[in-house]
Amino acid sequence: MNPIRVFIVDDSAVVRQILQAALDQDPGIQVQGTARDPLFAWQRIQGHWPDVLIVDIEMPRMDGISFLRKIMAEYPLPVLICSSLAESGSQFAIDALAAGAVQIITKPQCGVREFLQKDAPAIIQAVKIAARARVRALPQASAAATPVKTAASSGLQLLAQRSTEKVIAIGTSTGGTQALEFVLRRLPATLPGLVIVQHMPEKFTAAFAARLNSISALEVREAQDGDRVLSGRALIAPGGKHMRLARSGAQFIVQVFDGPLVKHHRPSVDVLFRSVAEVAGRNAWGVIMTGMGDDGAQGLATMHQAGGHTLAQDENSCVVFGMPKEAIRLGGVDEILSLEQIPQRLQQLIGAGYGARS
Repeated sequence: MNPIRVFIVDDSAVVRQILQAALDQDPGIQVQGTARDPLFAWQRIQGHWPDVLIVDIEMPRMDGISFLRKIMAEYPLPVLICSSLAESGSQFAIDALAAGAVQIITKPQCGVREFLQKDAPAIIQAVKIAARARVRALPQASAAATPVKTAASSGLQLLAQRSTEKVIAIGTSTGGTQALEFVLRRLPATLPGLVIVQHMPEKFTAAFAARLNSISALEVREAQDGDRVLSGRALIAPGGKHMRLARSGAQFIVQVFDGPLVKHHRPSVDVLFRSVAEVAGRNAWGVIMTGMGDDGAQGLATMHQAGGHTLAQDENSCVVFGMPKEAIRLGGVDEILSLEQIPQRLQQLIGAGYGARS
């Protein structure tokens, strides 16, 4: 197999040198070149596109996030952001993920050399994961396709301040930040409540939920233990915690709790989906989207067996097809849809009052 070609863009000559030395340890990776700023990098890579870009944020002439957006618009490539500005939960990190970064590597403010040398195996692994990602430019949201919070929609939400009789559960991982944004900004506030697991570290999910809340007609928030599942509300599992659906009398609530890693993840999609199958049964819709590995596949199959209606994102629109592919293999998927089809299909199913398979 050909080695993974990597291009490094960082204004620090020391960082470029250390990153190249770290990646050179793996015979399956070849550093194609380096550049001190995005404009010079753009000249160097055109016609000689690398498999993975590693990009800093703060650089001369053009910042890394603007460069990332340029790449995604003109020639989508897997991009790793490696920056001291992209600390957990920072706006820079959220903006980078929303713009299409596959992963964030946070450099410390001090001791960068020691950090990059010590974390060389993790950086090598991140490059290999990124190289397997199928990155593409997402369709741009039009005004018509983007519901906004209005006085009218707020009134609808006030009328709906009761636990939803049905629930939508979504699980996603690598590539999911963009995919979730695409889906949620196209859903109206009249939908049943949503419970969501996006694989993210601690401190990222609160900022991510706030971003989604600002661009969606839904009320999107990081879940807290005991939160009610309400129509027009989307609850995102906090990074570093599991989330499951439960009942409190006639109401759906979420329980947020510590626990061991499940399928190497906390939060785990499987934990959420299994609880939805148990608590909501045929009154649930399950959606598994882009992500590496198999977390959520068995849980979606359990939802399917319990009578819920299940959807999986198709291979062509996934950044990484691992999670949906495994769910399909297990026979737990009723429909395979492109990312563009998922929000419309949810509205069709719910509008028809369709939950269980007939």
